Amino acid sequence: MSVTAPLRRTSLYDAHVALGARMVPFAGWEMPVQYEGVIAEHRAVRSIAGIFDVSHMGQIETSGPDALALLQRLLSNDVARLGLGGAQYSVLCREDGGVLDDLFTYQLAPGQYLTVTNAATTNATSTGFARRPTASTSSCTTAPATTRCSRCRGRSRARSSRRTQTLRCPSE
Repeated sequence: MSVTAPLRRTSLYDAHVALGARMVPFAGWEMPVQYEGVIAEHRAVRSIAGIFDVSHMGQIETSGPDALALLQRLLSNDVARLGLGGAQYSVLCREDGGVLDDLFTYQLAPGQYLTVTNAATTNATSTGFARRPTASTSSCTTAPATTRCSRCRGRSRARSSRRTQTLRCPSE
């Protein structure tokens, strides 16, 4: 007999239910999949607006003097082109060049970034962030960059999207 963990709920769960959403399991969360129907929702988005609840998605903060260099090594897009407050779509590749996750990175302040990952791949993405810096010493300086999950802000070396990982230059 297997025990299934209870599904987590976003802070907007009650609003989704009150609006008549059909809720389904997704990556450990109870998420809305549909309200009035595909055609009605398509028309509403095309004529007015659509809103997507992103509160279930993973969040990785990267900060410190090597934050930009770290993100430049990890992501496929040019993070240096981000302006303060700007956002950029990119992908995190596996070692073999395949895509591990598609994500958005925001520059919150100089040397401080927030990367939003897909809920279903948050753990793999966090592990990708933690493992990759040791693969290359190019553009890495002696000061560490810190990657931490915004949900708990905990400090641990565990490989988990809910823990902080300090990523140090291999030359230290």
